[in-house]
Amino acid sequence: MMKGDSMISIITPVYNEEENINCFYDAVTAVMKQVGMDYELIYVNDGSRDGTEKEISRLAAADPHVRAVSLARNFGHQIALTCGMDLSSGDAIITLDGDMQHPPALIPALIARWQEGYDIVQTVRETTENASLFKRVTSAAYYKLMNAISATPVVPGGSDFRLMDRKALSVFRRFREHSRFIRGIVGGLGFRQTTLSFKAPARHAGTSKFSLRKMLHLAMDGIITNSTVPLRLTFYIGFLGAFAGLLMIIYVCYCHIAGITVPGWSTTVILLAIFGSVNLMALGILGEYIGRIFEETKQRPLYWLASDSKETEPDRSCTGR
Repeated sequence: MMKGDSMISIITPVYNEEENINCFYDAVTAVMKQVGMDYELIYVNDGSRDGTEKEISRLAAADPHVRAVSLARNFGHQIALTCGMDLSSGDAIITLDGDMQHPPALIPALIARWQEGYDIVQTVRETTENASLFKRVTSAAYYKLMNAISATPVVPGGSDFRLMDRKALSVFRRFREHSRFIRGIVGGLGFRQTTLSFKAPARHAGTSKFSLRKMLHLAMDGIITNSTVPLRLTFYIGFLGAFAGLLMIIYVCYCHIAGITVPGWSTTVILLAIFGSVNLMALGILGEYIGRIFEETKQRPLYWLASDSKETEPDRSCTGR
């Protein structure tokens, strides 16, 4: 199928976004009429407690382009996003949030990059209106930390606003870990990737449902699921602890010889220094093995193909275990 005749799946997870549903729908509809391509708009209701489900159901009943999906409970943004990606049927998908901070007006530019031959088009936030200094500083520091400790590249300022070709999506669907950091997974897929910068406007209505607790949880998922460096650090800390313990033992022996200790103090401190450092080293070694087990239990494919002259269907171009 030529890309000019292709269908685009637009996926947005929503959680208590009743006030934004119609504005987002109007914007996407107008943009896709301008693009002139067939499309589907998949709303994934992530266990909302307001009128979100009612609003997306009404739109689905009135417009055949709209699909309304509701999860049984709140599973979180990354799982809701994954659900929409699993259910999509387009030749390319575009994922974006429904609060208008991911501007639908950028959709034609994403599609244009895809038509140039890119499999993944990742948007990058240059600035975000009303973003606090704390959020900007911690976000920049987090991306630097992630790229320092992980072999998986994560684009600084990247978001879950992106386009993926069906070929790349087919591989992504094979990553089924529950603790998901989609930016990290997509960053490690390979294929032909490019970026597109944008300035994120303020929310259209309501307040952000992404609390500090949820941001910290997502940040931890990003580190844990993409790096075993924290486990290895435990071993290094144990080694440094053993060295410090050795210095402490020398000091304690000096104090004992000089007769400036109370009975039993020397023995207690030496035992604590030895076994404390040994315990840390042992935990670090165990952490290395647990890290290997952790990587295996993800059951990710060992490798996948970007193309194959003998293969005609991209969905079958992956080689697993």
